[in-house]
Amino acid sequence: MTTSERDAPEQTITFEVDGMTCASCAVRIERVLSKQEGVDAAAVNFAGAEATVRVAPGVDLDTLAEAVEKIGYAIRPVEEGDERQNLVDKYGEEERIQWRRFWWSLALSLPILLLAFFGPEEPWNKFAQWALATPVVYGFGLQFHQLALKQLRSFGASMDTLISLGTSAAYGYSIWATFSGAEVFFDTAAVIITLITLGKAFEARAKGRASSAITKLLALGAKEARVLRDGKEVTVAVDQLVPGDLMVIRPGEKVPTDGVIEDGVSSLDESMLTGESIPVDKGPGDEVFGATINQQGRIVVRASKVGKDTALSQIVRLVEEAQASKAPIQKLADRVSGVFVPVVVVIAVVTLAVWLGIGAGLTPAMRAAVAVLIIACPCALGLATPTAIMVGSARGAELGVLFKGAEVFERSRHIDVVMFDKTGTLTKGVMTLTDVVTDLDESRFLEFVASVEGASEHPIGRAVALGSEERDVELRPVSEFEAVAGMGVVGTVDGTRVWVGKAKFLADHGLQIPDRWLEHLERFESEGKTAFVAGWDGEAKGVIAVADTLRETAAEAVAALHSMGVATAMITGDNRRTAEAIARQVGIDEVLAEVMPGDKSAEVERYQNQGRIVAFVGDGINDAPALTRADLGMAVGTGTDIAIEAGDVVLMSGNPMLVTTALGLARRTFRTIKENLFWAFFYNTSAIPLAALGWLNPAIAAAAMAFSSVSVVTNSLRLRRFR
Repeated sequence: MTTSERDAPEQTITFEVDGMTCASCAVRIERVLSKQEGVDAAAVNFAGAEATVRVAPGVDLDTLAEAVEKIGYAIRPVEEGDERQNLVDKYGEEERIQWRRFWWSLALSLPILLLAFFGPEEPWNKFAQWALATPVVYGFGLQFHQLALKQLRSFGASMDTLISLGTSAAYGYSIWATFSGAEVFFDTAAVIITLITLGKAFEARAKGRASSAITKLLALGAKEARVLRDGKEVTVAVDQLVPGDLMVIRPGEKVPTDGVIEDGVSSLDESMLTGESIPVDKGPGDEVFGATINQQGRIVVRASKVGKDTALSQIVRLVEEAQASKAPIQKLADRVSGVFVPVVVVIAVVTLAVWLGIGAGLTPAMRAAVAVLIIACPCALGLATPTAIMVGSARGAELGVLFKGAEVFERSRHIDVVMFDKTGTLTKGVMTLTDVVTDLDESRFLEFVASVEGASEHPIGRAVALGSEERDVELRPVSEFEAVAGMGVVGTVDGTRVWVGKAKFLADHGLQIPDRWLEHLERFESEGKTAFVAGWDGEAKGVIAVADTLRETAAEAVAALHSMGVATAMITGDNRRTAEAIARQVGIDEVLAEVMPGDKSAEVERYQNQGRIVAFVGDGINDAPALTRADLGMAVGTGTDIAIEAGDVVLMSGNPMLVTTALGLARRTFRTIKENLFWAFFYNTSAIPLAALGWLNPAIAAAAMAFSSVSVVTNSLRLRRFR
C-alpha cells in the first residue's frame, strides 16, 4: 500500500451476500471479513442479505470475496447506481424456487405418509418409501446438504448442518432398518424437508416485503425529464441531467431532480419527502425536490443537484445505513448464534447416547436426536433484530422520519425529557407583524414606520415592511437611515425624522412616551411578542408588535409527549417574560430563557448531570453542538446541513408532531425487537428439552422450526401499520 493510499480516508463498501440461511452464517461471514488485512469493521445483515465493510484504500475486494468463498458463501460489491430492486427480485426468485420444490416434495411425501400408515412392516412398503423419499431428501433437499458440506470443509456449521444431519440420520437409519426389519423413518426425513422448504418459501416472501421499502422509495423518482435545449423542449432520461439544466414541469408531473424555480408558481405535493399531505406553495427562487409532484401551474426549474446528491437519494442512503447497522441488543443474539449450532450437535449426540444408555433402543433414540437437531435451527434468532430495524426505519422514512442508526431505537426508550430549541422548531422561525396600536390613522402611521423598517436588513424590519404591504400600505423613500444595534432604527421620511425601537432608544433622543404606550409594550411582551415604539416630532405615536408564530401542532406535540411520560423543556435566547408566555401557550414544562447560542450544549449537559436522558430538537448551525451532546439529537430537516449531520434522527419537516412520531416509532421498533428475541430464545430453549425427552415428533419439530422464522418476520411487518 502506498503512502498516499494510507493517508486517504477509509471507505465503506456494501456487498450482496449469497448462501446465508441463518444467523450463524452471518456471524461467520462477519468474523472472516473482520480478520482480513485492511478491514477496519464489518457488519453482516442476515435479513437484508448484505455485508457492510469499512476498508482502507487499496484493499483488494477479490481477496475479501475469496476469503468468504472458502467458508461456503459468495459476496459481490453492490455497484453505485445498483437498484435495491435486485434484492426484492432475489427474494422473489427464491420464493418461486422454494414453492416449486415444496409442491414436488409434497407430491412425493403424501404417498410416503400413506405407506407409513398402511402396511409399514411389509418389505415392499419400505422399498417404496425409500424410492419416494430419495428425490425429496437428496433432490429437493439438496440445497441444505450442499451448504452443510461447504461449511464442513471449513470446519463451520449452520442451520443447514442441523437439517442435513437430521434428515441424513433418519434416512440412513431407515436404509439399515429396511434390511434389518426395524421401523423406518423415511416419512420423517421427507416431511422434514417438505415443511422446512415451505417455511423457506414463506420466509422469502416475508423478507421480500421487509426489503421492499427502499425499492418503493427509489420508484418514487421520475424516469424522464423535459429539458429546454436551444429554446425547444427535449425529453431526456433523468440520469442524463446535469446541474444547470432548465426543466419544464407541467401540472401532475413529478419533479425530475432537485432544483430552484426560475419561472412560474404552483403548489407541490412534498408528502414523499416530509410526510405532510398539504401541498406547499412555491414560486421563483424557491427550492423544489426530485420525486415531489407539481399540482397546479407550469413551472421551469433549474437543476441544482442530480444523482446521489438529491434529497431522495440522501433519504435512501440514510435508510440503507440504518438497516445495515446493528442495535447493541443484537450483539447478544450474535454471540449466541455463533456457538448455537455446535452446541446443538453435542446435545443431539448426548441425547442419542442417553437414550441408548437407558436401554430404550435405537429407534426412539434416533427419533429424539433427530428432533433435537431439527427443532434447534436458529433462523428466528437471526431474523429477530434486523427485520424489525428494516421495517421500522423504512416506515419512518414514509412518515418523514429518518433514523441514522440502529442504536437509536434502543436509546429512545430511555428518553425522559425532550428539549426544544424554540425558533424553527416550536415556532416557524419567521417574524410576522401581529399588532399595531396608534392614535393616528393606521395606514399613515405604518407609512412612516414601515418605510424606515423596510430600509433595515433585520428580520423584524422585514416583518414590519411585509406586513404593512399586505395591508396595502405604500412604502416611501428613506434618507439618512441609521441602525443602532440592539436598540432600533432611525430615518427621514418626507422630511420627518422617524424613530423606531425600544422605549429607552426613543427616550434617549428626547421623545416623550406616554404611559399608555408603555402599558401596551408590557402587554404584548407578556403575550410572547416582540414590541417596540415608533415616534416623530418629539413624541411616540404608537406601538407595533411582531411575533415568531407558533407552529400549528406545537401544543399537540407537547401534549403527546406528556402522554408518553416524557417531560418537555424549551431553550431560547428570548427574555424570560416572552419565553414563559410562549411556553404557557404550548404547555412546555420547563423554560431556559436568555441562553446564548453557544451555551445550548452546556444546558443539555447540565440536564444530563442531573440524571436526565435528553433528546434535543433543533434546526440551526448553532444547534449542532447541542444535538451532538444530547443523548438523542433530532435535527429538523428544513434546517441547516450541519444540524442534520449532527443529529441522530432527521425530521423531514418542521411539524413538531414528528418528534412524537420518531420517539413512538423508535420505541415500538425496539419493543418489537425484544418480542422477537424473546420468542426466538424461548422457542429454542424450551423446545430442545422437549425434543430430547422424546416428547416432540421430528416432523412436528420441522413445522415448528420453519414457522418460527415466519412468525418473527410477520411480527416485524406489523410496524408498517404504525401511525
